[in-house]
Amino acid sequence: MAEKELVISKIKEGTVIDHINAGKALLVLRILGIGPGSKETVSMVMNVPSEKMGKKDIVKVEGKFIGEEELNKIALIAPKATINLIKDYDIQKKFKVTLPEMIEGILSCPNRNCITNSREPIIPRFYVFVENDRVVAKCYYCGRKIKDVDKYIV
Repeated sequence: MAEKELVISKIKEGTVIDHINAGKALLVLRILGIGPGSKETVSMVMNVPSEKMGKKDIVKVEGKFIGEEELNKIALIAPKATINLIKDYDIQKKFKVTLPEMIEGILSCPNRNCITNSREPIIPRFYVFVENDRVVAKCYYCGRKIKDVDKYIV
């Protein structure tokens, strides 16, 4: 009996995000601003077998090229993600996301007493690093560490 293979149609122009941590594809769509009422054509697979990751998610978005802020947010939840920019059905550019050392305005601090949660017009800033194989953010102002960064993305 022949092995079954998952087939997802190619896109003519847009972005393919591969090697997303399993179960995080819906969060990636939220980061990209794609939800009910969006006009983009989206293909998404979740929990696909992967030699490198065990399981992974993949998102394809027709007609959308992602910006730096979106890349930084994706890097926080999927630090091993690969981005493929597609034009005329061919990969024009392929690269891995890179975890920024510092981010601004992407996360909110969970510390109620942090100055970023006061009425002061201060943009939240975080140092970003990997600790025990997971992405951690540390507030620049109060020092609070966030280990579940996907819960604090704004």
